Amino acid sequence: MKKAFAILLLVCLLVGMIPVFSSCVRDESERTITLYVYNWGEYISDGYEDTLDVNAEFEKYCREELGRNVKVNYSTFSSNEDMYAKVKSGAAVYDVIIPSDYIIQRMITEGMLRNLNRDNIPNLKYIRDEFKGENVYYEPQDGKIYSVPYFYGKIGIIYNTEVVSEDIETFGSWDLMWDENFKGEILQFNNSRDAFGTALYKLGYSVNDTENTAHWQEALELLKEQKKLVQGYVMDEVFYKMKSGSAAIAAYYAGDFFTMYEDNDALGFYYPEEGTNLYIDAMCIPSNALHPDIAEAYINFMCRPDIACANAAYTYYASPLDLEALEDDMEFGDAVKEYYDAMAEVHEDAIEILYGEMSAKVSAEPYKNLSPEGLIQLNDLWEELKVESSIGTEIYVICGVILVVLLALAIWYFIRKRQRAKLCKSLWQR
Repeated sequence: MKKAFAILLLVCLLVGMIPVFSSCVRDESERTITLYVYNWGEYISDGYEDTLDVNAEFEKYCREELGRNVKVNYSTFSSNEDMYAKVKSGAAVYDVIIPSDYIIQRMITEGMLRNLNRDNIPNLKYIRDEFKGENVYYEPQDGKIYSVPYFYGKIGIIYNTEVVSEDIETFGSWDLMWDENFKGEILQFNNSRDAFGTALYKLGYSVNDTENTAHWQEALELLKEQKKLVQGYVMDEVFYKMKSGSAAIAAYYAGDFFTMYEDNDALGFYYPEEGTNLYIDAMCIPSNALHPDIAEAYINFMCRPDIACANAAYTYYASPLDLEALEDDMEFGDAVKEYYDAMAEVHEDAIEILYGEMSAKVSAEPYKNLSPEGLIQLNDLWEELKVESSIGTEIYVICGVILVVLLALAIWYFIRKRQRAKLCKSLWQR
């Protein structure tokens, strides 16, 4: 009897706990998850001027399709090196980051990235094969993937057609960045890898062969020669300077040319004939991410053709989507056509520059992760370039003149003081 009563009491207690369990499940589904995304500046369609707000669309997708409340906390960085240092330090924890190829390779080597589950990213099927998995050099060749491509492109030279004539001898070459006729009109990258890249490509050397220290030393000397011609070392500042016409020549990313061209249609663009850099920026999940499942859903969402086209139309960077295959797609063909039309409105040769023969025919070498010794060498050379005085001969002459004048004034003051002392002494003796 007592045993039966105990069983009955236990059943009542369990039945009574059902609302509590239900409440816990309900609370979990209603709990808001913050997804921390770290990306380059101006690198996503954000709703500006009636464009698609991609992060807001993802939050809506999570609510309606996944039954999850997700809030995207979106922040930006200005260089791969800044991003790497912040993630490495643990000063902040992110769920999705979008670095470039050579940094991805370094982060994989250092165990900083999670292996992605392909099953959770079915939209990978819309990406061109050449950008997938082991087809890109920075991914390990073991079947695992740590990144999904976001944008890609090549570095070229942006120039002001009102200042630079196409019939000049150095047009079409990296030599334009060293042309003394444009002293004070040239902008150079303010990061070591790209700056040395311009010099190494100009010299015809590999940007990844750190074993040949003579080549890197030669590149340093070339950058030192250029320094007297350079108006400034810039990153995002290049936009204002080229748009306003306060500078006339800059090496920068092809996609950013169109952003500058919108505000200054006197600007032109070409890929240097000696060769240039091919870069891929890709989506990754740090190994310490708090919400890897939602992070993979975010990456998958970004690969959806209508979303990827919206981002490409906003940023003007080349999309890794298989656009040709998607043109006749029943679901996403219209999105591709709208993307083509939008780019044609920005610049009549936009698609040719990004995807056409103009881009295809130029040789391009990606940056690869350098060995620890190579990184130390690069940092030392960069520091030597940046700390070396950029004061020209004219400034030294001016400083010399000022010193002579100051010395003359000091001598004059000393003589006058002695004369006054003698005069005062003479008057006192009287």
